[in-house]
Amino acid sequence: MKTIYMAPLTALALLASGCEDLDYVPADQMSGQTFWQTEEHARQAAVGMYAAMKAPWCFGMEFTFDMCSDLADGVSPWADVARGTSFSSASGGVQNHWQYLYELVHRANTVIRNVASMPISRETIDRVTGEAKFLRAMAYFRMLNCWGGVPYYDESCDINAEFANLKAPRCIPDELRWHILDDLREAIDKLPVEWDAADLGRATKGAAYALRGKVYLYNGQWGDAVSDFEEIVYNKTNNYGYELHGDYNELFRLYNGKHSPEMIFSIQSIDGNVAGYALDIVSYFGNKSTMRLIAGNAIVPSTTLADMYENLDGTPFNWDDVFPGFNAASSEERRRLLSVAIDQGSTMVTNTLDCDTSKVMDAYRLRDPRLCLNIITPYSHYLGTDAGSSPRDKQFVLADPSKGGAPMEAMAFIRNSEGWNSYFWRKWIPTGNLDGYWGEYTRTPYEFPLIRLGDVLLMLAEAYNESGFPDKAVTELNKVRGRVGMPGINSGEAWLAAEGHDAVAERIRRERAFELAGEGQRYWDLRRWGMLESTVKDATDIFGDLMYTRSYQPRHELWPVPLVELDRNPNLVQTPGW
Repeated sequence: MKTIYMAPLTALALLASGCEDLDYVPADQMSGQTFWQTEEHARQAAVGMYAAMKAPWCFGMEFTFDMCSDLADGVSPWADVARGTSFSSASGGVQNHWQYLYELVHRANTVIRNVASMPISRETIDRVTGEAKFLRAMAYFRMLNCWGGVPYYDESCDINAEFANLKAPRCIPDELRWHILDDLREAIDKLPVEWDAADLGRATKGAAYALRGKVYLYNGQWGDAVSDFEEIVYNKTNNYGYELHGDYNELFRLYNGKHSPEMIFSIQSIDGNVAGYALDIVSYFGNKSTMRLIAGNAIVPSTTLADMYENLDGTPFNWDDVFPGFNAASSEERRRLLSVAIDQGSTMVTNTLDCDTSKVMDAYRLRDPRLCLNIITPYSHYLGTDAGSSPRDKQFVLADPSKGGAPMEAMAFIRNSEGWNSYFWRKWIPTGNLDGYWGEYTRTPYEFPLIRLGDVLLMLAEAYNESGFPDKAVTELNKVRGRVGMPGINSGEAWLAAEGHDAVAERIRRERAFELAGEGQRYWDLRRWGMLESTVKDATDIFGDLMYTRSYQPRHELWPVPLVELDRNPNLVQTPGW
């Protein structure tokens, strides 16, 4: 159900000698005479594929893609893509994503080609082949979304023999999609519904159905998407066992062996210490009060996201209802209403000035609960750590430096390392030191979903709506809202009404933002909905002051082929417009 535990030392010793330097390093370095012989070898080869999948520039930084959308602002790692101004074929992130996705492809190809003739059970051969087909489909689906058609290499390409001569041209998008769907069809046939406890985390039949449904959804094949999503939501032919986790907050704080039946395919962590393995989420989403974090808040929630969340009764939120005239007010007037003074030592609020802090806090806490579970909002508290690693309560204040001191992370208040008056992420950010379980800020010990049931329910709702069944769509949508106690759409009050395709579509799109914030899905959603251009706007802080500018060009809908790849492969052509 969940992505397999991956020990980097073991995995990197198996395939491809050099995960950090991928310039024509063969991914198939194992001798057929010494490896590819036993059941354990097959299992180890599969672990090597998962190791490539979880690499930061492959799927290990999935959460960072929100900064390319209207839900987050940031400085790294996709600043050029997000801001548009320096986005080019020389962009480092574009090059890295291309290379690491192909690394996963070549590792999967290596496994598919070699495992077929291993002297082991047919059951093991089929299962490992299913895993490889699933992961290869996952990599190519991302390439399809980034670049459209790309060079296609299957298991007939022996990277060990051909790594210096990979010269395939770009295939057309429909051909690539056909290959992806074919891989997922075979993965569905070969993968088990679940694994034994010792292999918890490998790709499953349900994960393959979910991914194939997503491929269909992105291509507007609504009926096919409905069929695949219904298979796992309603257990059509198997008991998949997926269900919404009862506690939305806990779902993003699963560590130390705790799992959730909501996770369909995800990256797990062993622990949060130097000797363990975990994703580096905090370096991007954390604040300077998070476990001695040197920089912090490379990515922050946007004011757009914070303002999107509804009131508890489902009515739209409007700052003018809190402070009349706020929306049209100057940044100076907003500062007056929202700021307090603190002492020079950053230990206490010395004067609330003209700020009614209770009223400001109510503007956030009397809203959809996911707002305050996902975002650290003004005057709320967060359990960080002191200058060492001991837990220490911190508060997020909007401090007016002209009236007193400025926040210092070693003391009582949270500081923004960019100097922005922005929000901070609460989602994914450990509290304190997790009673000693967490000791290294670059290893966030939480399980990270690449596909989870909440996402699938909203995709099923979208497929229903686009198929002409808005009532069925609302049923799935309300399952997600009901988990956090939000009133159901079409449940009585006029402001909750959504009649017809367009109204339901708008509700689904907003709900995906509320539910999936901080998980990296929004950028891909906006592009497939044709809404990227309309949502690109300058990044502004809580007061309305400019943090940085953003721009849009039609060519941004598809990424450029990295310049270095054009130099290597004379048969590659650049993406139109670049």
